[in-house]
Amino acid sequence: MPWKETCAVDERELFVLAVLHREESISELCRFYGISRKTGYKWLARYEAEGKRGLGNRSHTPRDCPHRLRAGVVEQLLAIRAKHPSWGPKKIRGWLDDHRPGGSWPALSTIGELLHARGLTVGRKRKLRVPASLPFGSCTQPNDVWSVDFKGWFRTGDGERCDPLTLKDADSRYLLRCQGMEETGTERVWPIFDASFREFGLPLRVRSDNGPPFASTGAGGLTKLSIRLVKAGVLPERIEPGKPQQNGRHERFHLTLKKETASPPAANLRAQQRRFDRFRQCYNEERPHEALKQTPPARHYTASPRSYSGRLREPEYGTDIEVRRVRTNGEIKWRNGFLYVSQALAGEPVGLEERDNGVWQLHYGPIELGSIDARGRLCVPRRRRPPS
Repeated sequence: MPWKETCAVDERELFVLAVLHREESISELCRFYGISRKTGYKWLARYEAEGKRGLGNRSHTPRDCPHRLRAGVVEQLLAIRAKHPSWGPKKIRGWLDDHRPGGSWPALSTIGELLHARGLTVGRKRKLRVPASLPFGSCTQPNDVWSVDFKGWFRTGDGERCDPLTLKDADSRYLLRCQGMEETGTERVWPIFDASFREFGLPLRVRSDNGPPFASTGAGGLTKLSIRLVKAGVLPERIEPGKPQQNGRHERFHLTLKKETASPPAANLRAQQRRFDRFRQCYNEERPHEALKQTPPARHYTASPRSYSGRLREPEYGTDIEVRRVRTNGEIKWRNGFLYVSQALAGEPVGLEERDNGVWQLHYGPIELGSIDARGRLCVPRRRRPPS
């Protein structure tokens, strides 16, 4: 409104007084002050209702904003964030939709703005996108593949070493075990597998990296631990050396585990394990997972129908397979001499199957160990990529 560059309220008052004193017609006065007849009548009505106070500018802020967060909603959002400091808008909204359905919850952007306004967000450095890998393409249901790894050791407050061993179902993301350990040898790791098999049944495969105690550089990459897996009826599966993205889900999970349980570490191993146990319960039962449409893993996991009795059975071979028992020094008797296979297989039966050109294929159950050529030399195959 083109009021003169004086005080707008004074200009409006002069206009109204001129109308009331009938100095000119209202049309002439509106043309003189450069306003429309509609605006003129508006200020006249406000003056008559409120006096000079009615001639001031009024706020355009809506009396009732439908997007404004109610105090009760804000309290709920902040309470969830306080309980789970690492959760962002997606997980907070997913938890509310899952645990309190039917509520009118704000949009993700609104929740993000609230967290930012309260100083609860931390800026992140943008990362370059890399091509996605799908190492679990053949994993279509729970217990097709379990993934296992050590998070990486750290020291608790009293200086003790803690190596967290984690075991997850690849399809449902269900965290089967999260155990802090002081040692990482087979005799310490196998009881974790044994207890998991008794509780959840047997998976088809267990995927790991190429480090001990899961794998070795020997024939078939076998270790004492992976041999026990075979004897339990589970196929060991290893990623390619230097390709951690093939177990990327598990690697990414370890970042979350470290942030929520070991930053900083607990005072001692017992207190650290209590943190792991609380985290496992929350991760499985409460924490929304984006890949599961913001529902927790427990909604998607079911135990394996393949039960486990605790008995380990040697592989069985057909009648057309020659069987040799590996000696304590890792050798088998072959022709008129001995052939070294692997000391990890000491005491175990291996199978020999004749192929063309005098070549024999050597394997331990489902695991290919290599081939024996006509000169009696064992040729170990290159490590293969897991099926995808």
